[in-house]
Amino acid sequence: MGIVVMGAAFVDIKGFPRDAYVSGGCNVGQVKYVHGGVARNVVEDIANMGLHPTYVGIVNDTPLGQDVVRHLQEQGVNTDYVLTRSDGMGTWMAIFDQGGDLAGSISQRPNMLPLLGVLEEQGDEIFSQADSVILEIDLNKEIVEKALELAQKYHTRLFAVVSNMTIAAQHRDAMEQFACVICNCHEAGILFGEDYSTMSCSDLQAILPERVAAARIPAMVVTMGAAGSVYVDEQGNAGICPACEVEVCDTTGAGDAFCAGVSVGLTHGKTMAEAVEMGTCLAAKVITSLESVCPCVTAEKLLSPAGQR
Repeated sequence: MGIVVMGAAFVDIKGFPRDAYVSGGCNVGQVKYVHGGVARNVVEDIANMGLHPTYVGIVNDTPLGQDVVRHLQEQGVNTDYVLTRSDGMGTWMAIFDQGGDLAGSISQRPNMLPLLGVLEEQGDEIFSQADSVILEIDLNKEIVEKALELAQKYHTRLFAVVSNMTIAAQHRDAMEQFACVICNCHEAGILFGEDYSTMSCSDLQAILPERVAAARIPAMVVTMGAAGSVYVDEQGNAGICPACEVEVCDTTGAGDAFCAGVSVGLTHGKTMAEAVEMGTCLAAKVITSLESVCPCVTAEKLLSPAGQR
């Protein structure tokens, strides 16, 4: 079955100013509606690498929901475990400044509890055949607990991706059972009750091993925007991966593409440093366009030592 991704699908409504963005003012620009959601983005990123991942999620019973499924199928995603419900998709409204950075957003989350039924009825089939599973750790507690039970039963590697760390932090103890937790520096600060907003990668690298060890998280990768990312494992090995220098158009989806690259790398036996470099490469490709997912790039190219940069 390859890599399985479990989590929410969203509709992203994104506004881009034509000129310098004025906070609190009326800005003339462009508004785009795109398929979104952390898990949905991640699974499409993996598919765009030429792999054939499986998506476990929910879409609306509307033409838009049908379009989400159709598009994923066209990209090579297995959608056999996608449910259709009236409130199955969320909405994310975002405004970006003239530099492509997020100026503000509002998120309406969907009802994801029906996924518990999928895991209870078809979870054995999904987890027994999966090479690894990427799970949005801020899903309902019952879903996370069932996924952990299945992962332990079939010795399936779990990777945690975050949509809302305030919710995910409620499952902090569960993070001990994930092979790797992937988040940004703001989310890491929420998890550990600290402020990392003014830290450099070197500053974070100095303290992250202790924080990760205390939380008994096997491995963690923290992205820090244009500064790069910091990674650490339970043995205390830590490192920094600089970001690629590219012209930024829209930062939406960069973290999702990063997660996809890291998860694919670790699933295929790459070291943490190699996997993080893969994630960095994919994230750089996303932010150069207005889309929320990376353009097609073969996994073989990224997995080869010469193809990661």
